[in-house]
Amino acid sequence: MSPYIPILGVLFFSAALLGVMVLLSLFVGPKRYNKSKYMPYECGIDPTPRAAGGGRFPVKYYITAMMFLVFDIEIAFLYPWVVAFDQLSMFAIFAMIVFLLLLCIAYFYEYKRGGMEWD
Repeated sequence: MSPYIPILGVLFFSAALLGVMVLLSLFVGPKRYNKSKYMPYECGIDPTPRAAGGGRFPVKYYITAMMFLVFDIEIAFLYPWVVAFDQLSMFAIFAMIVFLLLLCIAYFYEYKRGGMEWD
């Protein structure tokens, strides 16, 4: 038996479940359409007319996105480190402490600059 058969089975099951959910939403979901449902909605801010080259977003959107990426990368590095913690040398432990301290410095810098205050 091929080792890929279970993977194909899971993919087939996922696709079938997706199809069932989409069909059920078409039949069971509400059918009330109005003008406000077709209007664009963007993060709680009323859409404004765009300039010819595109509109501007507040810088806070980018700061929030960068913070998400930094802490997402932190988790990507921290999770395998924690899993193999008992097999690591002191150098690896020291390297992770330095990494976390650098992230804390970035976090406190962001906090002091007011990047977490959403006005």
